[in-house]
Amino acid sequence: MNNSSSELLISFIAGGAAGTAVDVSLFPLDTLKTRLQSKQGFLKSGGFRGIYAGLGPAAAGSAPNAAVFFCTYDFIKRNTCPLVQESWKPVVHMFAACCGEVSACVVRVPVEIIKQRCQVAATTSVSVVIRSIIEKNGFRGFYQGYFSTLLREIPFSLIQFPLWEALKSYWISHRKARGFHDELGASQVAVCGAIAGGISAGLTTPMDVAKTRIMLDSSPGRVNSVISVLKEVYASQGIKGLFAGVLPRILWISLGGAIFFGVNEKTKLFLFPYVVI
Repeated sequence: MNNSSSELLISFIAGGAAGTAVDVSLFPLDTLKTRLQSKQGFLKSGGFRGIYAGLGPAAAGSAPNAAVFFCTYDFIKRNTCPLVQESWKPVVHMFAACCGEVSACVVRVPVEIIKQRCQVAATTSVSVVIRSIIEKNGFRGFYQGYFSTLLREIPFSLIQFPLWEALKSYWISHRKARGFHDELGASQVAVCGAIAGGISAGLTTPMDVAKTRIMLDSSPGRVNSVISVLKEVYASQGIKGLFAGVLPRILWISLGGAIFFGVNEKTKLFLFPYVVI
């Protein structure tokens, strides 16, 4: 196996491990965030009951979702960064993150729809939710909200990944100025991920609210646009509605960023001696 294939395999495994670690460990926070953003409100969506509803599809989809993202991101970054000047690297990171999101959403969106509908109907089984989607909207029902998800994920990644890379570069430069010449450890990479994730999460909450509302709408054949949903939320709940669930989202993604980037980095460091020859 050549170095390029080995590094791609490492990205695939590390991304999958990181995604699973985040989705399983922080699932209750995700449930609370979804219920706060739902049209029927927190209590009618289940409140604090059944906070692990939907964990099955989330756990099953998290590894391939994260693996596809990181394979795409690392492949583009690794092959493009050496060709550009230092000042253009943030642009490469943005482009790589966008491509990663477009690819990963093919897996993520069906999982998100099933998971979120289970989260706001804690007594409904996964099989019932899947049958309901097929009966009302057919196969395309599993991709309801695909573009609204991209409209959330792409701005999020445009902020998160360049910020994450910049924080790492700043920390490495600061360490070198103090006489340390080794690379950052997994825990330090995790701290950068937590900061970048928390800031990105707060700024993109309105798009997350719109995505959640669209995915939870089970009306047969109905198609909501992001703009119309945002207008509806603002008209009924104002700015507060647009930022519904912002605190659990920031907490979830800050902790998730630390776990995700930390596990990803730790897994890469562990696998590298065994995979790359």
